Amino acid sequence: MDETAFRQAREAAVRHPCPFEKALLAGCGACSLSARMSIAEREAVACLDAAARDDCATLLGLMRRNSAFALHLAQADAPLAHAQEMKVQCGGLVGLQRTLTGKEAIGDIHALVQAARRAHADLAALPYSEIVQSVAAWRTRRRAGPS
Repeated sequence: MDETAFRQAREAAVRHPCPFEKALLAGCGACSLSARMSIAEREAVACLDAAARDDCATLLGLMRRNSAFALHLAQADAPLAHAQEMKVQCGGLVGLQRTLTGKEAIGDIHALVQAARRAHADLAALPYSEIVQSVAAWRTRRRAGPS
C-alpha cells in the first residue's frame, strides 16, 4: 500500500487520532481511552473520547512550543523529526508525571492529563521549565548492534 492510500485508509478508520500515538506505540505509557487498530500492517491509535483528545492535543501543543529551545528549533511551530517528537511525547509525559507525583513511571496518560488539569486549572499554567528538562534528558532506545 502506498503512502497516499495508507493515509486515506487511516483517516477513514481513525476518527479521533490520539495525539500521544507515538508514545503509546513505543510503550512509554498506556491510556484507558485508546484503541489500537491495524491498518495495512501498521498500527494506529484512536482516542475514544473527543473531549479527552482535545485536552491531550492542547497539552502536546504546549509541550512542543515550550520545548522548541531544548530541541534546537529556530521556530516553535516547525515540524518535528520522529526522534524529536518522541522526546516531546515520552520526555514530556515523564516530566509531567515527575512534577505531579515525583515518580517517573507513566501509567494511564488520560489520568495523568486529568490530574494535571485538577492541579492547574489551565494546562498553560503547568511548570513547563521542569517538564522541558525531562524532554531534553529523554533518550530514545539504541538499536542493538551487530551480534
